[in-house]
Amino acid sequence: MNGAELKATLQSGGRVFGTMISIGRNPRWIPILTGVGLDYIIIDTEHNPRSRGELGDYLTMCNTTGVVPIVRIPIPDSHYVTMALDAGAQGVLAPYCETVDEVKEVVAATKWRPLKGEAVRKIIETGEHVSDATKAYLEDRNRNSIAIIGIESVAAVNALDKMLEVPGIDGIFVGPNDMSISLGFPDQYDREEYKSTVKHIIDTAGKKGIPVLVHHQTPELSSYWISQGARFVLHGTDRRAMTEGFKADFGTLRDFANDL
Repeated sequence: MNGAELKATLQSGGRVFGTMISIGRNPRWIPILTGVGLDYIIIDTEHNPRSRGELGDYLTMCNTTGVVPIVRIPIPDSHYVTMALDAGAQGVLAPYCETVDEVKEVVAATKWRPLKGEAVRKIIETGEHVSDATKAYLEDRNRNSIAIIGIESVAAVNALDKMLEVPGIDGIFVGPNDMSISLGFPDQYDREEYKSTVKHIIDTAGKKGIPVLVHHQTPELSSYWISQGARFVLHGTDRRAMTEGFKADFGTLRDFANDL
């Protein structure tokens, strides 16, 4: 799968499945991601330090696997967008967006790279292109590019309708930890206000045909949000997979040994 195919699956009403890479740094282990049920991964550079060189090596290997690599950039800024895409990312997740201008900046850099300045602002504001030839060239060059906008605060929810008017958004990301903190009850995901807020995001984006990622860590919570309409499925992290895998395997072995 590539970015264009992933977008086509979502646009047709289908689901895609991915996880967050938070601690993996050595590109040599990336081939194991094939054949485990992943359509895409999100490589975290918001909360985990990675140099541009490390990210480039990582993305080069990712692009040999058929698992679509998306980078969560540190902040919603066009420079980080272009650095990730130039390194080989097929999409970006811009965290904690709260204004229409932030969304425009991210989408412009993702969809119309390497156009900059007044020319790209005109495309976002009015749909006016430099020429038909330039439009066709940039659409083809960026055909795999995926723009995901992070909605992670009450302020963002209040501005959601206006932000969704920006053309070119491919997905909306909900960060449960940040959202619950903003709502005033950290990590209390069973609270009705949290559930109704996330459901509102899913339904509002859905009316525009935009799928939503709700990033939870347990199969129970992820399954719940799939049942509520989250089609851009983002579940767990490499850290959690390793932790839970070791706990399960070595728990079984210790229980067996203790019964001898």
